[in-house]
Amino acid sequence: MSYSVGQVAAFAGVTVRTLHHYDEIGLLSPGDRSHAGHRRYDDADLDRLQQILFYRELGFPLDEVAVLLDDPGVDPAEHLRRQHGLLTERIEQLQRMATAVEQAMEAKKMGIQLTPEEKFEVFGDFDPDDHKEEVERRWGDTEAYRESQRRTASYTKEDWLRIQAEANGLNERIAALMASGAAEDSPEAMDLAEEHRQQIVRHYYDCTYDVHTCLAEMYVTDERFTATYEAIRPGMATFLRGAILANAARNA
Repeated sequence: MSYSVGQVAAFAGVTVRTLHHYDEIGLLSPGDRSHAGHRRYDDADLDRLQQILFYRELGFPLDEVAVLLDDPGVDPAEHLRRQHGLLTERIEQLQRMATAVEQAMEAKKMGIQLTPEEKFEVFGDFDPDDHKEEVERRWGDTEAYRESQRRTASYTKEDWLRIQAEANGLNERIAALMASGAAEDSPEAMDLAEEHRQQIVRHYYDCTYDVHTCLAEMYVTDERFTATYEAIRPGMATFLRGAILANAARNA
């Protein structure tokens, strides 16, 4: 039994053009041709196509798929076991994501705030509420402050822990770059400064380059911010300020 390229495309939910491309790169060359020279696919070809589409769905690039499928040390049963494991892992990951989204939705709907115990777990000795009055006085009339308030109102303890871990990871990489002797205006430093800005954009408000440079100045003029960065690595507040200014100039 053999099938035309159009039939296989319909079976698999792909385009004819995709099948032609797989043939051209040697990933899936049909086992037969009609008298007119048209591609004809047999059951073995369909099995291979199924494997290809499994790996593609899991995010593997085509060149890696070819290596996996053509590995003489891996039989078809092993491919199925591997894919089952990967799919199971993906399902568990999606379930965790779905649970997190549900929690965020509930938190937003009910206006849940962090308990004192959760605050301590997330922020340690630092309590954001201790500075709430000052923050409102300095930035309360800005759209950035209002946007930040709207977004953080629905954050759960898990959200804050994730955000803190992301920030800590970035700070560690900045400190490591400093230790390597890189300059404040090096491409690597500017890339980390951009990542710093993007973290603010993702979690708090639309941090433009002008706003980011204002923050950078505060890191060296406000002793509380300076102390935070200096505790990670001496000179880090000044280094980060220089990297932020250089990144803003690069994107001007």
